[in-house]
Amino acid sequence: MKAALLLDERHIVAANAFVELVVWRLGARLPGSRHHFKYRLALVVDGRCVLRYDNEPGKGDHRHVGKKEHPYAFSTAQRLLDDFWSEVDRWRF
Repeated sequence: MKAALLLDERHIVAANAFVELVVWRLGARLPGSRHHFKYRLALVVDGRCVLRYDNEPGKGDHRHVGKKEHPYAFSTAQRLLDDFWSEVDRWRF
């Protein structure tokens, strides 16, 4: 199975902020992940990434809040999007 781009969107959420969503379904798992998705979900405010969910080969699923990195327990692609949008909604612009 070849990699397939499932989502590639940018949404303006405020005059000074946008969200970028990129999700791929892969033919094989990334090292460190137990699923077949590669993703990058980011909230950018005033030109700075303040929130990002991603998975890198070898690092697995995690999220960045400011300069801090935290593990993320991936269950489904829909749950990933729900968790990300829920966290975006908590920001005050």
